[in-house]
Amino acid sequence: MNKGISSVPINLRIYSPHVLSLTLIDLPGITKVPVGDQPPDIEQQIRDMIMQFISRENCLILAVTPANTDLANSDALKLAKEVDPQGLRTIGVITKLDLMDEGTDAREVLENKLLPLRRGYIGVVNRSQKDIDGKKDIKAALLAERKFFLSHPSYRHMADRMGTPYLQKVLNQQLTNHIRDTLPAFRSKLQSQLLSIEHEVEVYKNFRPEDPTRKTKALLQMVQQFSVDFEKRIEGSGDQVDTLELSGGAKINRIFHERFPFELVKMEFNEKELRREISYAIKNIHGIRTGLFTPDMAFEAIVKKQIVKLKGPCLKSVDLVMQELINTVKKCTKKLATYPRLCEETERIVAGYIREREEKTKDQMLLLIDIQVSYINTNHEDFIGFANAQQRSSQVNKSAVGNQPQVIRKGWLTINNIGIMKGGSKEYWFVLTAESLSWYKDDEEKEKKYMLPLDNLKVRDVEKSFMSSKHIFALFNTEQRNVYKDYRFLELACDSQEEVDSWKASLLRAGVYPDKSSGSNKTETEENGQADNFSMDPQLERQVETIRNLVDSYMSIINKCIRDLIPKTIMHLMINNVKEFINAELLAHLYSSEDQNTLMEESAEQAQRRDETLRMYQALKEALAIIGDISTSTVSTPAPPPVDDSWLQQARRSPPPSPSTPRRPTLNTPPSRPLSGRGPAPAIPSPGPQSGAPPVPFRPGALPPFPGAEAHGAPPQVPSRPSRAPPSVPSRRPPPSPTRPTVIRPLDSSLLD
Repeated sequence: MNKGISSVPINLRIYSPHVLSLTLIDLPGITKVPVGDQPPDIEQQIRDMIMQFISRENCLILAVTPANTDLANSDALKLAKEVDPQGLRTIGVITKLDLMDEGTDAREVLENKLLPLRRGYIGVVNRSQKDIDGKKDIKAALLAERKFFLSHPSYRHMADRMGTPYLQKVLNQQLTNHIRDTLPAFRSKLQSQLLSIEHEVEVYKNFRPEDPTRKTKALLQMVQQFSVDFEKRIEGSGDQVDTLELSGGAKINRIFHERFPFELVKMEFNEKELRREISYAIKNIHGIRTGLFTPDMAFEAIVKKQIVKLKGPCLKSVDLVMQELINTVKKCTKKLATYPRLCEETERIVAGYIREREEKTKDQMLLLIDIQVSYINTNHEDFIGFANAQQRSSQVNKSAVGNQPQVIRKGWLTINNIGIMKGGSKEYWFVLTAESLSWYKDDEEKEKKYMLPLDNLKVRDVEKSFMSSKHIFALFNTEQRNVYKDYRFLELACDSQEEVDSWKASLLRAGVYPDKSSGSNKTETEENGQADNFSMDPQLERQVETIRNLVDSYMSIINKCIRDLIPKTIMHLMINNVKEFINAELLAHLYSSEDQNTLMEESAEQAQRRDETLRMYQALKEALAIIGDISTSTVSTPAPPPVDDSWLQQARRSPPPSPSTPRRPTLNTPPSRPLSGRGPAPAIPSPGPQSGAPPVPFRPGALPPFPGAEAHGAPPQVPSRPSRAPPSVPSRRPPPSPTRPTVIRPLDSSLLD
């Protein structure tokens, strides 16, 4: 409401045959002290606003400085130097030449001798506030400006390079140069954009929203594309490879061969609990009698109980596959987003069918388990039988694969607990074989750090620390020995839980099983006590060991069978069935669910995209046609050579002599030589005297007051301006006026926007 500023520009378009196709951005002057309701950081706000505009490479910077101030301290020139260190975009503009003290002029500045800029300076004389109040028009002001330069003894020799018309000419030449330089690259960019949307435009050109034929064809194409995408994600394909995560068939394969076997092993029996159950079973079968032989009914009772426990992992594997199928459907329906209703209905119908198949698959899983429970086949070729049960050694489960141990897995793991003593966890390259776990300094496997035998090792989970993003598991010795040096546990860390599960599955293949003990020490003691109660009788202990070996042999047969049957059952009843449903029945379900017109309604975003694409295509063709009509034989002026503008950097420390400082030598004649280090700009056809706002050099002699109203009628002199501070119309110029960088953007908006 008062003196605040806003970074939102006020746009004003002026149409006239007498103006150039330029965008002029009039920026505010830098205010050092807040006034009115301006915030305390007003200077920084204005500086940020100015930098936002002058940093653009396609802008010319008009660094405007009044002639009656010190040019060496010009904020406009300092800001311009920051963003344009080569000086290729900066033109100095000197204003208020008619308000300089008598006996002073800005001749050396305008000749680019005193404080040189690469593009030099241009002097202008604008209307005074009195002229504006007196309705003096622009034409009269331009004539007065011309008269001033022709009649002033210090400027008449350069009058043809001063004034607003010459500034227009310079800017017009810069516009021509800019268009000429950017035209080839701009044409190539337009052509590449045109080619990129040509195929899409061909489809849109013949688009008729209400044509039923188009809707039918589009529906068939979308359903067919969905079917192809779904099958590719399940069966695998080379043209849609996700390199970020496992998905579709790859994740289902991992469920079949890593997650499911691991879940089976997790359900394996607890040794102490199993022996106690066998003891109970034998004693309960014998009842009041003392048994002489090992009862086979105890074996069947224990085996059936263990088989029933397999239902949990089987049902969990179905849930995991079902969830992955639904995720795959969601990813495939993203391509149907053009038609929101079709996308929604397709996802609903297919997901519903997957859940139906899930129920039938689970029923089949339970049936498979019940079939195994219904008959215990002790004549199986892999079953050891009662005769061999007592002679079974503890090494039966481990089979040697030749002399060289088989490598099961390699990968990076972090040793979590060892690194704590040395200042942090360390990452090593681990190699897992059927007999040992070794780790190396790096994956070249040249420097082996340690080899850990797998005998008597087990794996258990470790709770994730709230300060760590790693997922941890640990290896320990079942005989309470140190695993590595003085450490009872070897804690290994991975970046994700999936990686942990994968390592556990690999350790399982090597014979390192998960730890099943979850009770406290007290509970273990009680269990040991109970187990000891049944191991007092040597005969009973022999019977328990025999049945224990029989159960172990038979359950390995069942596990092998279940591992093979469950993936096949899921594949047949779920995955293949869903693929057949999508290929054969999905289209019929879509037709029966909703009207075709409703299904094929476009989304508002797609309609907007189509319109924008067609408009863009037409605009690109018109732009290329315009560029084709442009003559590239226009004369361009080369950029002037660099000048020594080090005075801009030194201004803060020791400013050079300012035009506003009185000097002893007479100024009616030019100095015999320029100041050291500041040579005159070479005489080349530059785009014009450059506009920097230098302070005007003083003439020798006493400084008279500003010319007052009496100078109003002097013929060749400057149109008089009162020495008072100019009012706020049309621009605020408080004395001393803050320097105001003005940006000219040499782009014809009708061509380049």
